[in-house]
Amino acid sequence: MRPELRHLPNLITVCRILLVPPTLWLIAVGDFGAALACFVVAGVSDALDGALAKGFGWTSRLGGILDPIADKLLLVGCYLVLGWNHELPRWLVALVLLRDVVIVAGALAYHWLIEALQPTPSRISKVNTLMQLVMVFAVLVSHGIWSVPPALLRALVLATAFTTLWSGLDYVLAWSARARAYRGPRRD
Repeated sequence: MRPELRHLPNLITVCRILLVPPTLWLIAVGDFGAALACFVVAGVSDALDGALAKGFGWTSRLGGILDPIADKLLLVGCYLVLGWNHELPRWLVALVLLRDVVIVAGALAYHWLIEALQPTPSRISKVNTLMQLVMVFAVLVSHGIWSVPPALLRALVLATAFTTLWSGLDYVLAWSARARAYRGPRRD
């Protein structure tokens, strides 16, 4: 097997990162059908690079860094642009951003003050990411190819808000408990 193939998942991830600006631009100018196509390609590429990395053992430290960055760039970017265009409630956008800021600030504090952080997403965090993705997908579908019933969109907004709050609280409680229970040497 050619050694270059092991870098394929990272190449796919870089391509996904490069898809973020055109996706956001298409949303901003109201070309929701094309934005939906880019969003779907990004989702498929995320699944593909993950399957290749895990299936063939082509994981790498770089991939472990790039993959979540690509995911966050796409999701946060979509939420910001959809909120700016009044396609999502601004309070939901603020909640999604606040959750991410709290998690990153807490992770950095834990890493600097306690010990090196080995992040592992909780089950509710994975559910929340799925809800956030479904929310963006539903808005893009609704404006791009098929009208999603307003009641369904409202239900998705509420479900996304609920899982966002639950996930953020779960991280704060879990990592606070872990910090209190830590008995090793603390970083100075």
